[in-house]
Formats: sequence, C-alpha cells, structure tokens
Amino acid sequence: MSRLHFLIIGLFFCGTAVAQKKIIYLTNPSFEGIPQSGGIGGVFNMSGWFDCGPLTESSPDIQPGEFKVMLPPSHGNSYLGLVVREKKTWESVGQRLSSPLIKGKEYEFSLDLAHSITLKSGLSVDANDLKPFSEPAKLIIWAGNSAGEKGEVLAETAPIKHTTWKTRKFKFKPKKSYSYIILEAYYNTPVTTFYNGNILIDNASPIKLVEPPVVPPATEPSMANNTEKKGGPIAEPPVVKPLESPPPLSEIINQKLKTGVTFRLDKVLFDANKYELRSESIQQLDDLLLVLNKNPDLVVLVEGHTNNLLSKSLAQQLSTNRAKSVVEWLIGKGISASRLQYIGQGWKYPVASNKTLEGRKQNQRVEVRIL
Repeated sequence: MSRLHFLIIGLFFCGTAVAQKKIIYLTNPSFEGIPQSGGIGGVFNMSGWFDCGPLTESSPDIQPGEFKVMLPPSHGNSYLGLVVREKKTWESVGQRLSSPLIKGKEYEFSLDLAHSITLKSGLSVDANDLKPFSEPAKLIIWAGNSAGEKGEVLAETAPIKHTTWKTRKFKFKPKKSYSYIILEAYYNTPVTTFYNGNILIDNASPIKLVEPPVVPPATEPSMANNTEKKGGPIAEPPVVKPLESPPPLSEIINQKLKTGVTFRLDKVLFDANKYELRSESIQQLDDLLLVLNKNPDLVVLVEGHTNNLLSKSLAQQLSTNRAKSVVEWLIGKGISASRLQYIGQGWKYPVASNKTLEGRKQNQRVEVRIL
C-alpha cells in the first residue's frame, strides 16, 4: 500500500474521531454517591467526577446530611456541594466528556442549583472550630482538554441565593474544541472580598447540539396563506429529524460493552399511556440482568422515550416512569442502585417518523447506555 493510501486512511479516522455528536451524555449526571464530607487529600467518591481542587484542601461534599445541609435532592438520592473559602481557595469538579464539544457549534445544557443558609464547616484541623459557610457562591462552567485545565469559560451565573432547587439553562458556543468540562464554585465578581460560601448542584442534563433552523425553499407556499376558515393560522407540530436507532440488545449481548455503547430494549413493552411492565418484557429484562451480573463494573443509564401523541409534559412524565420501572425491576433482582440511573426524554428524540403507526411504535421505546 502506498504512502498516499496510508495518509488518506489516517485522515479519514482522524475526521471520524472528532465527528460531532448531537447529544453528549455526562457520566453520573444526577451526582449520585454516598453522602459524606470531603477530607483533605482524600478520595472524592462520586462516580464519573473528579476533584479539581488543591490537594491541600478538603474535597467537595456529597450531600445531603453533611454540615447541617438538609435540602432533599432534586433528582436521585444525593447531590454535589461546593464551597468557597475566605482564605482564597474554592472547590470544583470535572469529567471527560463522552464526545468533544466542537469549535463554533452552539450547545444547550441545564443544571439544578440551590444554596444553603445553614452550612457550617471548618477552616482548621480543629473539628469544633466551625464557621458559617452561608454566603451565596456563583457557578462557573469551564471547558478544557485535560483534567483540571481551564481553557475557556462556557457560562457563569450570578451568586445563587435561592434555597430551593431551580433549573438554570445555559447556551454556549466554544471558541475551540474541548474534551473536558469543569463545574466551579466562585466568589461574586469583581472580587472585592473573599468569603465562606456554598453552592449546591444536581440533575445535569445531557449537553445537546443546537441545530440551526431549517429554512424552507422560497417556492414553498407561505404559512401566512395557510389559514383555517375562521381566519387563524393552522398550528403545525414541530418537525424533529429522527436519530439513528441503536441496535437491540440481542445483537450486542455477546460483545464487549464499552463506555458510550447504547442499545435498545425492543422487547420491553407497555400498554398505551401505562408504565407497568408487561409479561412479554421479562425475557429481555432477564437478558439485561445477565449482562449486568456478568459485568459487575458496568453502570448504566436507562432512557424512556415516547411518540408525540402526548403533550410535552405528559410525555416527559410517562417516559420517566417507564425508565424507572426498568430500574426498579433490576434493583428488585439484586442489582445495586448505585449502578443504575434513569431519565425520561419524552418525544424529543424520535428514531422514526411519527406520521405512521409503525414509526410511532419505534419511537415508544426504552434504551440503555453504558456509563
């Protein structure tokens, strides 16, 4: 084979490696772990996330229950607590993304944020020397290309003062391509005073590519002339381009499962508008159980999807409950809850057209992703 052939093949694989993904999933987006306070130089025990703070300081806390923080999680069983300190140090966590953020592309992302007014912690080795850490801190979202690197600020908030969970949505367009994300607590800016404060973080969404709007050809009729008899415009449902459908479990059950692999539970069925598992689903759930028992290191995300015959809110609720039913069945069979996460996606990600009965059946599905 000539050098030219090798060069062409190399360029092909390099281009494939940085191909953009429409959805970038985070590992452990619900910040699940055993609630515990961070120790100095200790291991930050939250799957998928690593501590980006200095080794001379304690690691972030897994809440609730530590340092008098009692706010229930917004999702799952635990959440992340980050602090800023009057001695000019602060906490942050990060992880490598399942696929990179691409330069110049626009993305959207959301987190649930809150603040504790009761948090007390120490600034010395004396366990009784506790000080209030009740000042509001802000969140800065960084991107980088190595663990802990702060290459570019993607988004930031004002200091978070609300003591109940609120979902904050972000849009960003990176100036370079990046493979890592960092969530950092920080002081109000410009920084005139360093203080003891905190921010609480839960329920991260996938990072989604914002598709540019599709402009119809000029020759198509204008919607302004497409009216009902009473004179009002005819409402058109949003058109969502179908994604590529992942393979069913039966096709990959004997393969080596790696991080990021997604498969479909095509035999897991539900009655219309119901989320109770039907008896026909058990055989494939047994296959999934076998896979998890043979691979004790696997952590999975179960996703529920529906067609678009429901309202957005009902579709979200139904798809979440269907994913939850699968997770609860697996827990009942002995799989640790720490290895299982679930999310409902409603009708946002079809794999076929919703204009036909067969297409709607394909979109009403459960998928599993290896985290």
